[in-house]
Amino acid sequence: MAGEIAQQPDVLRRILDRGAPAIRTVATAIAARRPRFVLLTARGTSDNAALYAKYLIEVLLGKPAGLSSMSTITVYGAKPDLTDCLAITVSQSGGSPDLVAATRAARQAGAVTLAVTNNPGSPLAEVAEFHIDVLAGPEKALPATKTYTAELLALYLLVEGVRGGEGGAARELPGLARSILDRGDEVRQLAERYRFAQRLVVTSRGYGYPTAREAALKLMETTYIPAIPFSGADLLHGPLAMVDNASPVIAVVPDGRGGVALQPVLDRLRGRGADLVVIGPQAQVDKASAGFALPGGVAEEVQPILEILPLQLLAYEITVARGQDPDAPRALAKVTETH
Repeated sequence: MAGEIAQQPDVLRRILDRGAPAIRTVATAIAARRPRFVLLTARGTSDNAALYAKYLIEVLLGKPAGLSSMSTITVYGAKPDLTDCLAITVSQSGGSPDLVAATRAARQAGAVTLAVTNNPGSPLAEVAEFHIDVLAGPEKALPATKTYTAELLALYLLVEGVRGGEGGAARELPGLARSILDRGDEVRQLAERYRFAQRLVVTSRGYGYPTAREAALKLMETTYIPAIPFSGADLLHGPLAMVDNASPVIAVVPDGRGGVALQPVLDRLRGRGADLVVIGPQAQVDKASAGFALPGGVAEEVQPILEILPLQLLAYEITVARGQDPDAPRALAKVTETH
């Protein structure tokens, strides 16, 4: 896991240098088909990448987008009319039967189908009309790290290509990612706060919300600490009641509109005396119990590619501090086959 976390700057550079032309070709072909709406299908870590794509599609393309419920097709046998729909399926391995079945059914129902995987020879890649290879290289650790950020960048470049953009906001990401990962000592100190934690709340808004969900997933599958992700808006609608002065909360604070929308939530958390750790701008870190400051001047739509990095490291370091093996989380398999 540690080695694959460290590979991410190189993976991001590979996508920008080698993968971007192929992604643009796919984006141009999809744009010519003029889909009216987008349906996203994924599981696990890739589901959080798909949620990020939903934000991109709705904000940057102005098209409605939703996350599919595969069981409506694979279990209940529904036959939706997907004419003029773009169906994007995101999967590291491209091997889960339900993802393959849902993509095949979407194509038969009239959708333009796109598979985004780390395995161009996978069943999913073969059944979809279009495919994007995220070029992350073999990922051997059970907790997915480099494939997640690779999916995020590939999906960003896809959306940019569909709208005719150049994806310039991503150019500095490899160097910025390296600068974040070089600050491992800071994360190791943060990890000590959670060595004996019984639960965690992770929250954000806007583009940061997929990061909060993915951070919670990484923490749960490696540290075994129940980590509950909430949209900041949803946290105020009831769950805030469980937060008190003994409750550890991690807030992913975007530098932009999402961060502004999250401010009332941060104020309420501070008012309840929560142990609040912020991943975000230095000014927000300074007002929290502790945190990790992210580089400024990065477009909000690509900040999730950087936000998750210290949280991946945090999951790793907490796991080690608790005497567990992050490379052998119990009950997990690299390819999860759901139906």
